[in-house]
Amino acid sequence: MRRAGGFILAGLLAGPLMFALSGGARTIGPTGSIEGVIRGDSTTPLAGAVVTVAGGPLRATTGTDGRYRIDSVPTGTVKITARAIGHRAETRTDTVKAGKVTRADFILQLDRLKLDEVIVAAESRTPSSRARRLGFADGGIGLRGASRASRSDFNTEEYKRIYDNTWRAPTGDPLSTFSIDVDAASYTNVRRFVAEGRLPPKDAVRIEEMVNYFRYDYPEPSGAEPFTVTTELAPAPWGANHRLALIGLQSKRIPMEALPPNNLVFLLDVSGSMDEPNKLPLVKAAFRLLVNQLRPQDRVAIVVYAGAAGQVLPSTPGDRKDQILDCLERLEAGGSTAGAQGIVLAYQTARKSFLPGGNNRVILATDGDFNVGVSSEGELVRLIEEQRQSGIFLTVLGFGTGNLKDARMEQLADKGNGHYAYVDNILEARKVFVQELGATLLTVAKDVKIQVEFNPARVAAYRLIGYENRLLANEDFNDDAKDAGELGAGHSVTALYEIVPAGAPLDVKVGSVDPLKYQRPAGAGRPAGDGEWMTVKLRYKEPSGSTSRLIARTVGGETASPSESFRFASAVAGVGMLLRDSEYKGSATWQSLLALARGARGGDREGYRAEFIRLVETMDLLSRQEAKTVGQR
Repeated sequence: MRRAGGFILAGLLAGPLMFALSGGARTIGPTGSIEGVIRGDSTTPLAGAVVTVAGGPLRATTGTDGRYRIDSVPTGTVKITARAIGHRAETRTDTVKAGKVTRADFILQLDRLKLDEVIVAAESRTPSSRARRLGFADGGIGLRGASRASRSDFNTEEYKRIYDNTWRAPTGDPLSTFSIDVDAASYTNVRRFVAEGRLPPKDAVRIEEMVNYFRYDYPEPSGAEPFTVTTELAPAPWGANHRLALIGLQSKRIPMEALPPNNLVFLLDVSGSMDEPNKLPLVKAAFRLLVNQLRPQDRVAIVVYAGAAGQVLPSTPGDRKDQILDCLERLEAGGSTAGAQGIVLAYQTARKSFLPGGNNRVILATDGDFNVGVSSEGELVRLIEEQRQSGIFLTVLGFGTGNLKDARMEQLADKGNGHYAYVDNILEARKVFVQELGATLLTVAKDVKIQVEFNPARVAAYRLIGYENRLLANEDFNDDAKDAGELGAGHSVTALYEIVPAGAPLDVKVGSVDPLKYQRPAGAGRPAGDGEWMTVKLRYKEPSGSTSRLIARTVGGETASPSESFRFASAVAGVGMLLRDSEYKGSATWQSLLALARGARGGDREGYRAEFIRLVETMDLLSRQEAKTVGQR
């Protein structure tokens, strides 16, 4: 049995979860309050910052407006500390007077070396031995170097083998068909490895997820279709005489207040493998951000699983934030991992409070380590496929290091009509749960497939960059029973094809077969669409529909001055190929791609492109160190 800040978690290994409330700390004598705003600069509020008062358990977490308030503070001189991941902590001394409110604002300076920190407020009830084991400093506040603390000799991270898409000739293979992908987990996972001072494993790099981490300047839909289609053709940055074709989709951005009511079930992994600073503590911090966005018409239930699964919060209106947050705060990790049992219970909970016409969704937060009950990837996928038919979608969020089951989590999200993200720090949680909340919660089109037909009169060879685990048979495009990717509100999707133009030197290897005995070429004549490079077709369904709709676009002329979106997306794709040491990387170098990305940085309001540029600079250094080490062996 383990005590968890007021809840007692019992029977995790052998039976249902049981919880009991204990009495909270009481303050004796006169008290006052402290309130203020935490900012990252003079104007930008910091959500998810933690404010603590020295000498006791008093604390608060800022909302999206950066505001906090702490009541029942004993009068006298107090030390107040504000901390936020990726920022330097600040401490100030103030005087609290009886019945008065003391104003304490902070501006925290950005510190990129601390982006992987996890903030955990101290509690006087936390045993010092447990604090040391989790990596707490004395006083129990900042956890520095969470990635280092979470490493161990027993590393069971899993990545599915990726084989790069090969070159195809449209004379014998004119169609390319795949499912869209809006996941971005690979990019944040790559970022985590680089922050740890090492390059990622090759199979941890899914190029399409790196490209789709970023927003691009595609027009939003204004008509009946749920998304727009943008195409562009320009010279390839890494291939002499090659071209690069971009296909971009953009759905309409919908603010939180305009979303339909949400019926959410938080499915939280509280097993022993989550007992690390960058796992369950970060899960709590991330979901606090989401809870602060909820409206009265929204509902939330919380299901947890370890050795067994249990519901710790029934479906609760979104305006009861204190009740929801209190339940989150009192969770603690321990036990084995009955993930499948938790998934079943979460879907049952979601069905009980199902909202017709609403967004019904399970949000799973885990490191992906399922080791009790249904545990094989195939069984878990079939379990999710059965449940998605009820109209309840699944979002999967990955946390932590050491035993991340990347391929399994991606599969669960794909088959659950949701998406998969990896949360490596609180800033990424803010991106998922605040800045892109509509995309996280609301699906506007499902089973979105793309099929491209290449014109052999203009194209000698083509290659799809990325999407290796999203490829579909050509016949699947017209098969409405075939599952494909989902598009959320505000999501963009980018796909890139590298092309060798007809008439250019064929400097790539294209597979071939012997001449066919019984087939005869069609009669000579002017081919259809002689001036077109390709035709792009898309199929999608409404979120509750079962019949797909078709959209078609042709790609004609190319441009010598590609757009900012085209240039930045191609830079990200090139970096992915270098990380994978792909045989198709051509003449790409770290420096050439850095120059390309710097020239396409654009407005970059949130700073994500600037961060990418800094990451590539670090990747360049790491690759040189790696090459030097190999050369010395």
